[in-house]
Amino acid sequence: MARVLNFSAGPAQLPLAVLERAAKEMTDYGNTGTSVMEMSHRSKAFEGILHKSKDDLRKLMAIPENYDILYMQGGASTQFAAVPLNLLGDKTAADYADTGAWSDKAIKEAKKYCDVNVVASSKAEIYNHIPDLDKSKFNPEAAYFHFTCNNTIYGTKWTNLPEVGNVPLITDMSSSILSEPVDVSKYGVIYAGAQKNIGPAGLVIVIIRKDLLELSKEKAKKMTPTMLRYDICAENDSMYNTPPTYSIYIAGLVFEYLLGLGGLDEMKKRNVAKADLLYGFLDNSKMFKATVRPQDRSLMNVPFITGNEELDDKCVKAATAAGMINLKGHRSVGGLRASIYNAIDLDGVKTLVNFLEKFEKENA
Repeated sequence: MARVLNFSAGPAQLPLAVLERAAKEMTDYGNTGTSVMEMSHRSKAFEGILHKSKDDLRKLMAIPENYDILYMQGGASTQFAAVPLNLLGDKTAADYADTGAWSDKAIKEAKKYCDVNVVASSKAEIYNHIPDLDKSKFNPEAAYFHFTCNNTIYGTKWTNLPEVGNVPLITDMSSSILSEPVDVSKYGVIYAGAQKNIGPAGLVIVIIRKDLLELSKEKAKKMTPTMLRYDICAENDSMYNTPPTYSIYIAGLVFEYLLGLGGLDEMKKRNVAKADLLYGFLDNSKMFKATVRPQDRSLMNVPFITGNEELDDKCVKAATAAGMINLKGHRSVGGLRASIYNAIDLDGVKTLVNFLEKFEKENA
């Protein structure tokens, strides 16, 4: 069967070149006579995979030397607890922005460990925009400011970083990491689940400034599970226990692949072109409508609707039959959604737009 176009929000489509290389190395990686999945994480072969992948990620994102890269487990959702447990220190409160389902879950988790000050929310408007920030609502004694920079379900994106002064800026970058360049030095912590733009589910990457690692070492909450301690993960080179070895291997292949394409400047050009094409069609369609105001639209996740649930379902079924899967919107909002991560190229988006144009003509 021919490969389909997978518009899933995650686990998402991976670059075909990466999958083909992984297939070639499946039973014998680097003349070791074994698969990476069977390989000891303490072996020289796997240590080479681990360190090269971190070096390539550092190059790809221009991560400064005063930041460490941690490979952790449990997905980004585990970081909802890890962040306050590691970073509160002697403080008792943190600032959060509520812009979608995942930020809402992060807030609920953080409330178990500290006082949460929600500085802004777009929940009342079904998260269809990024809310304006009123600095007077910030807590000057906050341990950190947390936000989700790209909202997978609702298709919104922060285009301007919150100005938080000396308060560490913490972000969940799961659905936009590697889609465009970011200034890592603006953040205290960036964390991201791998299953969208990086690799298989199960791995979470944490990019953390070293002074916050020291804070974790000195003042992490006593209740913090060992597996959630940033300092312990760093001290053990992300191998306190057996890490998700194959996920790390695939992530490393993706980093190498993206560097070969020209890095994140090139990915931004491609992703802007893809998003412009799809949003351009939606804005001129008489049947389909994008749900997010233009200034807050995500490059990665594009939700849209017809306004008729039966027609939405018909479109999803027709798309699946045409070789385009997972266009159904998240169960909490319905409608349709195309997640156009790095591995979906411009031709893939053209195929989608051509399908939607045809569907509109046939169902007008």
